[in-house]
Amino acid sequence: MQRRDFLIGTVAATAAHGAVAGKPAMLGGDPVRKTRFPSWPVFDQTEERAVSDVLRSGRWNRGTGGVTSRFEQEYAKALGARACLATANGTTALLTALNVLGIGPGDEVIVPPYTFVATTNVLLQVHALPVFVDTDPETFQIDANKIEAAITPRTAAIMPVHLGGNAANLDAILEIGRKRNLPVIEDACQAHLAEWRGRPVSTFGKCGAFSFQASKNLNSGEGGALISNDTELIDRCYAFHNNSRGRGGTDFSYREKGLNVRMPEFQAALLLSQMTRLAQQMRAREENAAYLSSLLKEIPGIRPARSYPGCTRNAYHLYMFRYDSAQFSGLPRAKFLKALAAEGIPAQSGYSPLNKEPVFEQTFASRGYQRIYGAREIAQWRERNQCPANDRLCQEAVWFTQTMLLGPRQDMDDIATAVRRIQQHADTLAKG
Repeated sequence: MQRRDFLIGTVAATAAHGAVAGKPAMLGGDPVRKTRFPSWPVFDQTEERAVSDVLRSGRWNRGTGGVTSRFEQEYAKALGARACLATANGTTALLTALNVLGIGPGDEVIVPPYTFVATTNVLLQVHALPVFVDTDPETFQIDANKIEAAITPRTAAIMPVHLGGNAANLDAILEIGRKRNLPVIEDACQAHLAEWRGRPVSTFGKCGAFSFQASKNLNSGEGGALISNDTELIDRCYAFHNNSRGRGGTDFSYREKGLNVRMPEFQAALLLSQMTRLAQQMRAREENAAYLSSLLKEIPGIRPARSYPGCTRNAYHLYMFRYDSAQFSGLPRAKFLKALAAEGIPAQSGYSPLNKEPVFEQTFASRGYQRIYGAREIAQWRERNQCPANDRLCQEAVWFTQTMLLGPRQDMDDIATAVRRIQQHADTLAKG
């Protein structure tokens, strides 16, 4: 009887964790998966009708239509925020905020080195200096414990990124902002409906920015939004994004600088339609991510990104983990990724160290930056912006995209099965 119970338990455990029998596909075996993960974007006649309605209305821009305004109201409501401003994309949402907050030449802004380049591109556009604060490898977020040491009299703002849908340590960051009288601009471009202590990110700082670019969890191809509980700030941002013209303005009087970075009605119509699916998709990602983490944590050398205790909801735009090649017989990460791909599991290596990208040396060599900061301060910038923990993370990181979390639970079993199979044959794969 005891023997039978043991066998039943063994079979159940094998079923739960996926079989590892067979050679890896790179060694001639059958791949774990022969079907693709869910495609993106998800759409149907809901989006078709919405775009068609805008088309037939003949009111394609927000100045004459009302769809963009309706999206702003609905998105603000979903986030529990007082105000929302739709923009052309997430980059221009951040750019609008920086301009209206008066951040410009001579200013420094605290940013993480593990993020998409748009976070710093906007700073270069206003001729400010990005100051990189090292990463917490456990969470892939900016290490809030290192922010205070990076602040100088030139620091004008702190701009944390809620990377991959996870949340930065807002308790610590907001406290530093309050103590130092520095605005906190939340880059939430990858964190739609993520929460900190039960409240959506983007609503804690002076303002928060979102992106609706094609890969994002809420998608209209391109598009962005600013969120704030400061309605006066959003009104000023409206004027900036509308070529210096305030709400209802019909004259040609320009009191502040601005750009045309408005969202067209077509994008707003798509977003309103996509929002009807957002809650259900969020639940699917959360449930699958939790299950996948329970499987991967059991595999030596695979360390899923953790969340801070204050993060009550991770949006999982990315599922991120660290890969320790020493636990895979020295199999390099690049070969590990190729082996995963051969098993039908697409994965990415993630960002390179942003603070080391050549764009900064090229920009700082420009006549304008040399005049504003001078060679000495730029040399000091190089010394200050060393991020050794982030350097290591960039060598270990592995990503799965959010679409891989939208299918059935079996998809997560397939991922774990592929990783275990690769580990079981890692010595042979490393020699190949």
